[in-house]
Amino acid sequence: MPQIDYFFTLLSPYVYLAGDRLAGIAARHGAEVRYLPLHFGSLAARMGGVAMTDASPARKAWYDQDLARQAAKQGLAIQLKPAFWPTNPAPASYAVISAQAHVQKGGAGDLAGFVVGLSRAVWAEDRNTAEAEVLAEIMQAHGFDPAIADRGMFTAVDIYAANLEEACARGVFGVPFYMVGEARFWGQDRLDDLDLHLAGKL
Repeated sequence: MPQIDYFFTLLSPYVYLAGDRLAGIAARHGAEVRYLPLHFGSLAARMGGVAMTDASPARKAWYDQDLARQAAKQGLAIQLKPAFWPTNPAPASYAVISAQAHVQKGGAGDLAGFVVGLSRAVWAEDRNTAEAEVLAEIMQAHGFDPAIADRGMFTAVDIYAANLEEACARGVFGVPFYMVGEARFWGQDRLDDLDLHLAGKL
């Protein structure tokens, strides 16, 4: 079974714009997705990237236009100025890590839907994913007991830090970033290339 290593932050609009396409690609090719949330500011500082909060005025002007265009292409609603962005990405990231561990042990829950739901909460629903009540509601909506996040908190903190180290070691410099072995795909607009790669065409 092929494995897709998916490096992302839930605060990235381009992670949101990827929608549920990754899950569809994985299902089509019988691949397993390994979800690796990380802190993008730390990644950018170490790998030469630029967080949008630190970008030039010219890049910010392009950014708003690009988000609107990409959202229209994908048929997704988007708030260009979300009410809760940036927010603390750690609580939602810990919840994803805990939910993934739960699923890997045979537990129930829609992990792919949970990740998409968290991004949608930020970029389309003006919800603060750093709030425990919001996280609990989204977890429940995707079949997870919110207590999973509490039980897995200490382990998740360590994994969250380890995800950043793995990303840097493997040459990840932006998000969303998808890897199949050493094959690298950066950006939601490269999901078609990932699909073709898994089909043996690229």
